[in-house]
Order: sequence, then C-alpha cells, then structure tokens
Amino acid sequence: MCSGPIVGRLLFFTVPLILSSVLQLLFNAADVVVVGKYAGDNSLAAVGSVVPLVNLLISAFMGLSIGSNVLASRYRGGGDESSLSKCVHTSVLVSLISGLILTVIGVIFAQPILVLMNSPAETLPLASLYLRIYFIGMPASMVYNFGSAILRAVGDTKRPMYYLTVAGVVNVILNLVFVIRFHMDVAGVGLATVISQVISAALVVRCLMGEEGALKLEIKRLSVDRDILFRIIRIGLPASFQGMLFSISNVIIQSSVNSFGATVVAGNSAAMNIEGFIYVSMNAFYQACISFVSANVGARKHDRINKIVIRSEACVIVTGMVLGGLAYLFGHELLSIYTDSDAVISAGLIRLMYISLPYFLCGMMDVMVGGLRGLGSAVLPMIVSLVGACGLRLLWIFTLFRLPRFHETRYLYITYPVSWTVTFLAHVICYIIVKKKFDRNELNKFVH
Repeated sequence: MCSGPIVGRLLFFTVPLILSSVLQLLFNAADVVVVGKYAGDNSLAAVGSVVPLVNLLISAFMGLSIGSNVLASRYRGGGDESSLSKCVHTSVLVSLISGLILTVIGVIFAQPILVLMNSPAETLPLASLYLRIYFIGMPASMVYNFGSAILRAVGDTKRPMYYLTVAGVVNVILNLVFVIRFHMDVAGVGLATVISQVISAALVVRCLMGEEGALKLEIKRLSVDRDILFRIIRIGLPASFQGMLFSISNVIIQSSVNSFGATVVAGNSAAMNIEGFIYVSMNAFYQACISFVSANVGARKHDRINKIVIRSEACVIVTGMVLGGLAYLFGHELLSIYTDSDAVISAGLIRLMYISLPYFLCGMMDVMVGGLRGLGSAVLPMIVSLVGACGLRLLWIFTLFRLPRFHETRYLYITYPVSWTVTFLAHVICYIIVKKKFDRNELNKFVH
C-alpha cells in the first residue's frame, strides 16, 4: 500500500474485497430470491422491508470496525507491532460484545420498531419473525466483520473472500432446503443466514489464530486495552453515528415506501437488493482509500495521499457508471429473478431509474469520506453527511413529499442523487482544508 503504482495496488486490493462484499450481500439476496420465488410476494416484502432497519442497528457498531481498520493500518505502516497486537485482541472482544448487544435489541424490539415503520399488516408477522432470527446471528456477524477489517488493514483481502465463498454456498443450499423441502418460509431463510454467519466467523477467527507475530489472535489474551479502545472509538464512533444517520433517513424513506402497499414494497425490496451489489463494489474503493491513506500516513509517505484519493475517485466513478447503467438496462431481467409479478417488477424499475443510474455519485461521496478518515478526521465528515445527505432527505420527506402533487415514489427516490451531489461537493471542500492543515502540522513536526 505504500509503494508502487497506485491504481494497480488499488485494484489488487479491491477486487477480492468486492467479491467478498458481493458474497456477503448474497446472504440477504438469496433470502429474498428464495422467498420471492417459493413463498410469495408477502414473504418477499417481509424480508426486504427489514433491510433498512437491520442496517440501522448494525451501523451503530460497524463504524467501530473502521476505527480498528485505520489503527491497524497505521500501526502496520509505522512498524508498531506491539500496538497492532493490542488492536487485534481489543477489536475481537469489542466485536463479540457489540454482537450480543445487537442480539438483545433485535430480539426484544423487532415488532415494535416495525410497527413504527408502518410495515404493512399482511407482512408484519413474517417480518418480525425473520428479524428476530436474523439478529441471533449478530455476534458471529460482528466477529467476521471486525476480523476481516483487521486483515484488510494489513493488505489481505483474499482470505475473507474465500471464507465468505464457503459460507455463501452453505447459505444458498440451506435456503433451498429449508424453504422448498421443509416449507419454513422466512424462518428458514433467517436460520440459513445465521448458520452461514457462524461459519464465516469461525473461519476468520481460525485464520487470525494461525497467524504469526502481531496479527496472531490468542483467546487467553482477549482483553480491552483502554488506550486502543479510546482511539478506536474516537475514529469509529463518528463513523458509526454517520452510518446510523444514513440508516435512519433510509428507515424513514422505507416507512414512506411502506405507505404505498405490499406490491411497491416488494418491488422496492428487489431493486434495493440489486443496488446493493453496485454499492458494495463502489464501497470497496472507499475501504481501500481508508486503508491506503492510513498506511501512508503511518509510513510518512505523504506525497502519495492526494494521488490515492484522486485515483480512488476515478475507479469508483467508472465502477458506478458501468454497474449502475447495466442494472437499469437489464432491470426487467434482474427483477424477474426475485419475482414473477409484473406489478412488482414495474415498481422496482422506477427505483432503478432514479437511484441506480446516478449511483456513482454515492461512490464519489464515500471515497472523499474515506480520504478524510484515513487522515484521522472523523467528526467533520460525520457533520457534513448529517447536514448534506440526511438533512436534505428528511427535509424533502417532511415538506414537499407530503403534498399530493409530489406524493409519488419517483419524487421520493430523487432525494438520493440530489443529496449525494451536495454532500460530495461539501466533502471536497473539507478534504482540501483538512489536507492543508495536516501538511502544516507534519511540516512543523519535521522543523522542530
């Protein structure tokens, strides 16, 4: 990450990461496809409608894994093996605790939260059941995500991909068996997801335990180093808060979608799953930008930082434009994978038009955030995202969208590209300011 051609290194890093993220997304996509084809549109709407809520609760803790990633990259880049070892053990224990907290929240409050989201009455029992089962697997999910964040920090994106391949195959097979053979409906796909999450977590833990040196995980050494935890929280908590804010706005938008009935909810759910594959492909460059910038900060190769951000932006624009265009161009065929209903497909195509085509704007916004976080700026991008993205969406929903003239799904979806554009431009200005301040501080250190 600290030498050689940047674009080649970025692609070498991101391609396995993209494949890993796609496989992880297939956990939920397989659930949606199987229930849509073999259990009906109500089950499809039930599974798909909980995605924004799941993302909201997971975001509360997943931002901390970004803190682990930034620290581990910086320690490895700077050759601080002792701190890297403490970071590994603290991160794994924090992931377990986070997962247990999420399990309790998800199991107890699943139905009340779905009621607040205006979930259609015909899908509420199924959605509540799926959500409760899904959150039983949260400790395993958190362990995998924190563990893979540690591996990414040292440049290893291949082994997490292999582990998710194994878990993904198991998930798809169990989906088919539980739903088609045993007629377990949403409970079957939820259980299949939990089992696959446990497998991926076990494999990444086994990987870390087999490592040598500072990356080696020893169960008896699991403990929370207060200094490391404070640094993880300082970097990761704003990221968690930002993720929650985005998820809250998406939950509110999902609530608005729910008001149009089960058919629109099902179409929205299917389209959202298709978009997920585009998002994780772009998000890989965001994660790469964080790791590369952090590693070069640790190695004091500051001349590479701007180049990393610019090249990451170029890669994410190409990725987003190509995949977003293909998703819309083949939208009917892709949506047909999830459902046989023409009404549901039509509803999904509307979302793909307004969100998938300009999706590259979201990737551009995220990469700028990655550059800021890699430089150690955590609070500023959170504030900008709060105002620029979430604020604009909520303002639109609670004002113009309430008017009969604008009360259509297309006017709901258009808030996404508008908010991405505004927030990206604000992040560019923030990056220029932060980078200049960073360069001045480093120059003063060198002079003194």
